[in-house]
Amino acid sequence: MRSFLLLAALACGFPASAAAAEAGTNFRLTGHPVGTLALALFVLAYVAVVLEERIRIAKSKPVMLAAALIWGLIAWQTRGGSGGSAAASDAFQAMFLEYSEIFFFLVVAMTYVTAMAERNVFEALRAQLTQRRLGYRALFWITGTLAFCISPVLDNLTTALVMSAVVMAVGGGQPRFATLALINLVVAANAGGAWSAFGDITTLMVWQAHKAGFFDFFRLFMPALANWLVPAVAMHFALPKGAPESIPGKVRVRPGGIGICLTFALTIAITVVGKQWLGMPAAYGMLTGLALLNLLATRIDRSQRRYALAQGVEQEPYSIFRIIANAEWDTLLFFYGVFGCVGGLAALGYLELASHTFYGALGPTIANTAMGVLSAVIDNIPIMYAVLQMNPPMDPSQWLLVTLTAGVGGSLLSVGSAAGVALMGASGGRYTFMRHLRWSWAIALGYLASIALHLALNGN
Repeated sequence: MRSFLLLAALACGFPASAAAAEAGTNFRLTGHPVGTLALALFVLAYVAVVLEERIRIAKSKPVMLAAALIWGLIAWQTRGGSGGSAAASDAFQAMFLEYSEIFFFLVVAMTYVTAMAERNVFEALRAQLTQRRLGYRALFWITGTLAFCISPVLDNLTTALVMSAVVMAVGGGQPRFATLALINLVVAANAGGAWSAFGDITTLMVWQAHKAGFFDFFRLFMPALANWLVPAVAMHFALPKGAPESIPGKVRVRPGGIGICLTFALTIAITVVGKQWLGMPAAYGMLTGLALLNLLATRIDRSQRRYALAQGVEQEPYSIFRIIANAEWDTLLFFYGVFGCVGGLAALGYLELASHTFYGALGPTIANTAMGVLSAVIDNIPIMYAVLQMNPPMDPSQWLLVTLTAGVGGSLLSVGSAAGVALMGASGGRYTFMRHLRWSWAIALGYLASIALHLALNGN
């Protein structure tokens, strides 16, 4: 899993724009050949990411290389200027501090999700739904509702993958149902992740940059719900009638699985309390939760050893560190490359220029709506990081608006979100770019409805 998502949580202990200002990172090199070359390197790296499946190069490699070259060019160009190479070094360190907090947050989130999967938590959920002999339309709404409700706690990618296993298990033999249900999952998971600080990387970026409080995101619940319901209602009438055959068999949660779920809930509570009331970075709460998970893992290991000894068999030790080793390192390093590239472009002055062009000329509402549409083509993480680096003067409702649009705008295209990209690979051809595109009109209506509802409910 690329659970980042998930999981996906993000910790930036202070606003990215503040770090940039303190380090003096705007070297104003947008008109210099070094700035042009750096921008070209970023574009080439992103093209390589888009073509990841075709060129068979992990997405982390091109962005990491581009980040290294961009910062190398900055250090080389500024070495003889005011402040010498220290200015570039300070700017890089500020960016790297933000990433390091993200790194530890995501490692813990991925570890919890992987540990729950290893204990059959998700398989048990899938088995429960497949044995209830529900009709196609009921399954469409149940899986969509679960995706919308689970993604705020896990993340949109993990939620989409878990629920897609249910869809493929019960309705894989009915192509029309499978296609519509998978499109519904992508939209529901992305919408659900938009109204929680833990639901998506972008929401966590906004939370950790102090642009919105933890409970402020709940104001996006109704707009996010509209974003999902509008296309879901449209697709409902195209669903086939009837019901799939039930699948025999029962899956039980392995010992310790429920305890891991409860510990994960406690970890989230510690993280929220630590951030909201103690003023500690979100990574503090998650790493505290990792300590609790390690203690629980010791208990699970002892229990398994006693059972294996009684059965006279050899039992492999249960270790959280072994689960951490299986984390999505390509995703973690991809985030480093994204932050490195975007942070470098900010230091060169490109994001200040973009801020004047978008927010100065178009106004915040249109600019934030455009950012959401752009996130359907470009990943929402660099989009949101760029907006935070620009730091345009906006009121809280506009910061919530760009959080909403960046989170749900990716649903417009199948390649616009990690959930959509993952399901294209996991669906066996039942969910494709063109099949999703046929319903983009309905998704676009939901996108516009969510913006209108947010402005009506939360606008100043």
